[in-house]
Amino acid sequence: MIRTFHWDDWALDALLEARRETAVSLVVPARNEAATVGDVVTRVRERLVDTVRLLDEIVVIDSDSTDDTSSVAADAGAVVHRAADIRPDLGTHPGKGEAMWKSLFVTQGDLIVFMDADLLDWDTHFVPGLLGPLLTAPGVDLVKGFYERPFGDAPYEGGRVTELVARPLVSLLFPDLGGLHQPLAGEWAVRRSLFASLSVPTGYAVELAALIDTAAARGPESIAQVDLGRRAHRHQSLRDLGGMAQQIMAMALRRSDERVAARLDLTASAEDVERPPAREVA
Repeated sequence: MIRTFHWDDWALDALLEARRETAVSLVVPARNEAATVGDVVTRVRERLVDTVRLLDEIVVIDSDSTDDTSSVAADAGAVVHRAADIRPDLGTHPGKGEAMWKSLFVTQGDLIVFMDADLLDWDTHFVPGLLGPLLTAPGVDLVKGFYERPFGDAPYEGGRVTELVARPLVSLLFPDLGGLHQPLAGEWAVRRSLFASLSVPTGYAVELAALIDTAAARGPESIAQVDLGRRAHRHQSLRDLGGMAQQIMAMALRRSDERVAARLDLTASAEDVERPPAREVA
């Protein structure tokens, strides 16, 4: 059973006490997010590094940006790495999952919090909210955020790929995960030891793959979700969302039934390669 929490179930002082010597990294994968990444880094740094020491490091992984994402993030106080420059001996692939996988080679945290770089309506309580179950709930290894996602004037109409693709797929193929509100949420946290043991799609399927593989390896009871309130971000075009949906469906079908996958054309595209578990990489 997937346990559900609310972000204010824990006082910040209690989390600071619970973390003790546990190292915590915030990782922000970013591609062409110069307009928003500076605000994300600045607000988190001021409240959760400078004011209270809940985070040990804020790391931005720049995934082939063609704008000023790297310089803006560095000026705001993040440690910035270009994904292509991390372990160049391993090659490079485009995609969000690639940036997240590469982060394992340049971060130190026992716990890793992931946060998207394109947030517009959010607050820094996202970070302690995601850390709460990992620090206080025995047996929890991965925590997903969920939230109200507005689209235009409608408060709950955001997350089109989530509602039209991911949740129906999960309900049909992985019913033990059916209680997850937003399986594609970009705000989530995980134990390094777990994430380093997982195969990681280099594209948009990274979040759902982590859930499916965690449930298979450690049971759905190792996953928790936290209500983070409200979140808004830049919406992508339908054409871009179509490519995202295809990657997610291909990954889910590959994991659900090898016989089904063999009958379908699920050949990985350049954005749909899977990286091996990082702990297996020399």
